[in-house]
Amino acid sequence: MSNNIWKPLDKFSDILKIIGAISLSGMMFLTVVDVIGRYFRHPIFGSVEIVGFLATIVIATALPYTHKMDGHVGVEILVRLLSKKTQLWIRICTQLLSLILFVLITWQMFLYAHDIHKTGEVSMNLEFPIYYIVYLLAFGLLAFTATIIESIILNLKQLREV
Repeated sequence: MSNNIWKPLDKFSDILKIIGAISLSGMMFLTVVDVIGRYFRHPIFGSVEIVGFLATIVIATALPYTHKMDGHVGVEILVRLLSKKTQLWIRICTQLLSLILFVLITWQMFLYAHDIHKTGEVSMNLEFPIYYIVYLLAFGLLAFTATIIESIILNLKQLREV
């Protein structure tokens, strides 16, 4: 497979990364303004909910990029002592397990978003429809799952070359 197949995923991951950066900046700005407002006895109504929504967005949008950059925490002390081929096999096995886990999580997240959309569940203070945030999280997880598939394929290619 050529790299052209993964270009749309890379572009989508870049868009998610920008959304995550904006959300993180928004969290910081809102928190600072809310703290200053509380000092002057004028807190921002619903700031806790908004920060929670933004935190969910940050997590959902950061997962694909973090995986792509190999930024997740891993314990490699013993694995580094093994041969390159064995390291690749271990990486592929852990990625396959991650793929299974995140396919299930993504599927359940879409089902959950659909359920709360049907019931019309909203946030407590702002009465914001929660399903928007859950759908965004589900799409971020879907992109993350696709990124895991990409890395499995790339590692299988490396395994053939070793």
